Amino acid sequence: MDNFTPRTLTKAIARNPRASLQDALLMFVLMLAALLLALQYDLFYFMESLSEAQLQVSLAEAILLTTLLTACLFAFVLRRFSDQRSDASLRSVAEIELRQLTALAVQDPLTGLLNRRALMETLTAAVKAPPTDGTEHALYLMDLNGFKPVNDAHGHTVGDQVLEIVADRFRSASRPSDLLARIGGDEFAVLAYNVTRESARTIGMRFVQSLTAPIRAGKHTHEIGMAAGIALIPEDGGTAEDALRNADAAMYRAKAMGKALVFFASDMEARKRIA
Repeated sequence: MDNFTPRTLTKAIARNPRASLQDALLMFVLMLAALLLALQYDLFYFMESLSEAQLQVSLAEAILLTTLLTACLFAFVLRRFSDQRSDASLRSVAEIELRQLTALAVQDPLTGLLNRRALMETLTAAVKAPPTDGTEHALYLMDLNGFKPVNDAHGHTVGDQVLEIVADRFRSASRPSDLLARIGGDEFAVLAYNVTRESARTIGMRFVQSLTAPIRAGKHTHEIGMAAGIALIPEDGGTAEDALRNADAAMYRAKAMGKALVFFASDMEARKRIA
């Protein structure tokens, strides 16, 4: 019973009032029964009229009552200590499960990257707090080229392996401060903080170059590329939804033009709607 003090005992009783009351009632009944038995045999009265042999028996009974009371109190404290440890264990398990559920709510189960929900939450915060040092945040929306034929020819199992390898390569290409997410299918997103247009292009090319080497999955080699649209914040989006939509329009232009990287321009959204 390490670190078990009267204060912790009080807390344990407060956390388990019903069990504490049941144990206390049981103790009371046991002691009452023992006391009535002792009174029946004149343990506490007429002590002077008892013989020496009777006094020895009465002393033994007194010791028995004391031992019984001590055992009951010890059992009560031990039960409360056990309850406290059980409560602490349950709280620990609940906290672990809560953290796991929280992680699952914002994590892509296949790649382990953040999911669309986490991206939008972070993007919303980034839009509300734009840089004040002359830099901007850059949102990259990246769509894989050559991925659909892999799924069609080799199945989703191989396709999933390709996505996992792509995610690992993107992790290696990203900076520690970059937020990397898989937002669905073969679409990925990156939120890069405090960049200029030139540094945003440099960062984007690191992701492009990470897919230069073929990907080996399902006993086959696959050529996977990417097309990325870049929206700068706050220049290209006053809200998270605007930034995502504009990055998508730039990505659409990149795929249409066969380019790897394209920055958003004001006419892209209108051309995308027309197309």
